[in-house]
Amino acid sequence: MLMLSLSLHMKLHPTCSGAFLQVYPEPQTMDTMCGGWTETRHADKETQWICDQVRSLVQGKTSKIYQEYRAITYRTQVVAGINYIFKVCVGGPKYIHVKVFQALPCYGGHLKLSGVQEDKTQDDAHEPF
Repeated sequence: MLMLSLSLHMKLHPTCSGAFLQVYPEPQTMDTMCGGWTETRHADKETQWICDQVRSLVQGKTSKIYQEYRAITYRTQVVAGINYIFKVCVGGPKYIHVKVFQALPCYGGHLKLSGVQEDKTQDDAHEPF
């Protein structure tokens, strides 16, 4: 059974200094629960922008400089902000998973690198870490 609900999605816009809320209907199945992770989605310009904001932190954590750093897919979890897990292509068959927390606008909307997993493949699932 499919039910429609409204989900709040907060995004920092790359051309704005502040954050804004975007509300749109998102299909959810009955077994989706609050605080659960979404299904895997294809990355877009906005999610790439988020990845780009933490790129230097990721490179510092992994002690590597990535010539390629392209968000491919992602999952989100709405908490007191938004957790993201990104699959990022870092050259050829090499991938990493990057976890980022985005605070609510009332708390500044800042981004925080929460973790990085190296040695991933294109087929590895986005498991929470």
